[in-house]
Amino acid sequence: MSRNDEVATLLEEFADLLDAKDVAYKPSSYRRAAENVREYPKPIEELAAEGADAVEEIDRVGDAISSKIVEYIETGHIAELDELREELPVDMAGLTSVEGVGPKTVGTLYEELGITDLDELEAAARDGKIQEVKGFGAKTESNILDGIAFAREATGRETLGKARPIADDLLAYLGESDAVERAEPAGSMRRWRETVGDIDVLVGSDDPEAVIDQFLAWEMVGDTIEAGAQKASVRVNAMRVDLRVVDPSEYGAALQYFTGSKDHNVHLRNIAIDRGLKMNEYGMFDVSDVDDPDGGPRVGRRVAGETEESMYAALDLPLVAPEMREDTGEIEAATDGSLPDLIEEGAVRGDLHTHTDWSDGDNTIAEMVAAAEERGYDYHVVSDHATGPGMVGGVGVEDDELLDQIDDIRAVADDADITVFTGVEANIDAEGGLSVADDVLDQLDVVVASPHAALDQDRETATERLVRAMEHPAVDILGHPTGRLINQRPGLPLDYERIAEAAVDNGVALELNASPYRLDLNGEALKIAVEAGAVVAIDTDAHRPAELDHVRYGIHTARRGWVETADVINTWSVEDLTDFLH
Repeated sequence: MSRNDEVATLLEEFADLLDAKDVAYKPSSYRRAAENVREYPKPIEELAAEGADAVEEIDRVGDAISSKIVEYIETGHIAELDELREELPVDMAGLTSVEGVGPKTVGTLYEELGITDLDELEAAARDGKIQEVKGFGAKTESNILDGIAFAREATGRETLGKARPIADDLLAYLGESDAVERAEPAGSMRRWRETVGDIDVLVGSDDPEAVIDQFLAWEMVGDTIEAGAQKASVRVNAMRVDLRVVDPSEYGAALQYFTGSKDHNVHLRNIAIDRGLKMNEYGMFDVSDVDDPDGGPRVGRRVAGETEESMYAALDLPLVAPEMREDTGEIEAATDGSLPDLIEEGAVRGDLHTHTDWSDGDNTIAEMVAAAEERGYDYHVVSDHATGPGMVGGVGVEDDELLDQIDDIRAVADDADITVFTGVEANIDAEGGLSVADDVLDQLDVVVASPHAALDQDRETATERLVRAMEHPAVDILGHPTGRLINQRPGLPLDYERIAEAAVDNGVALELNASPYRLDLNGEALKIAVEAGAVVAIDTDAHRPAELDHVRYGIHTARRGWVETADVINTWSVEDLTDFLH
């Protein structure tokens, strides 16, 4: 795995510290450089080995930043960053995880109150000290206090977007060993939960010692936490990675057990007990004739365990998809034969929500369309941000510019091998109005309407606001409905049944924004939506070509919501999609 993410995170810290010290211009340069380093297809360390000039191949990385990247790769430090840390010794990541607390606020609170971490921030808020600082008030202090609990919960878990690539790299690395027969993630990562506490990987092998040795030699290992005969734990980029090796004959039982969830497994074990069976990580055992079923983990006659399918079959159940294993009705559905035919990777035929350099994307219309073609898509939508409340830095396209963009999109479409739709991501204001004029909306093929501001509304107000937006005749898709950012802000509280009802009534698709930092709607909300008859659009909100690949996070989140292929409008043919849009 490359060090791109590591370097990008460092540049983001650099930007935050500069921002906290109220340095002009530089923070945005570092943030844009960080985005491009993170998404660059080549390992940053290979470019750094060639020198600063090679690093400058990355868009928006100039000589000053490239030299610092080379310095870090070569020495493990950036002298200027170390100086900034000494001048501002704060837990920037922890403090800015509180909604409403940005780097400049961190800088002010450090200068005025000496606050360096969440504990000190909470103490100051409870003591009423924050509202005494110039520019702050009682309301701001109250909001900060309310956000601290969410921030504490968020900082204990990592997003899938950060964790899954590490797991994928490990799986590819382990696959190079002849000692490894099978290897898969386990735990909440295999269930594709939106955040994970650590990374669990299960390996089937007859030579656990060789597997453990290979694991510890993985180039990504920062330090070894523990190592034993059949399991070991290491730390990678501040994340704990646990590896367990089991006998191949028991691999299916172990994979089922360690995938969880706990509630799902307890439910299955109770079914097993009722049938005179014992179910555990070593297999399924018939203990109907055993005097002491608790006499050991392998007591009884083994009837299943090599595969997951065999474990469920021993209970007369079909295999339940890992994403569904939350004990929310999936076992009952398996029992009565009503499990959904879940959407699979590869089913999406085009992305309906993407951005270009007309707003805050990095690439041209032609480059984004070419990237869609490379992925085998049948169609693609250009939906740049319109101006309106909540747009970071005010980035957005004015109405007259949208009309000009339509001509550019159609010019690209004429030379493309796929269908290219014109579109926009309109902002939904606090009352449910749209930020684009009706006469402009009428000329676009696809209108995605999304909330970007006023995300602190109560449930009733927020729900009615989105319902009003969906009632606009031009709206085709309700984009990232809650507006949440995982581990950063919770987003709008919504009545999902009411939202789904309005979507059905107005012929609007509900977006599952596949960015691993949003995954909005989540699985629970999607399940409510599809049960109500609503349709879904799985979009990436891509701002650069590499982000189109985030669709995999959307697919698996959809599976968590029991979504079938037919429920997703961008699995449809271009003809059926066009009929829906019109």
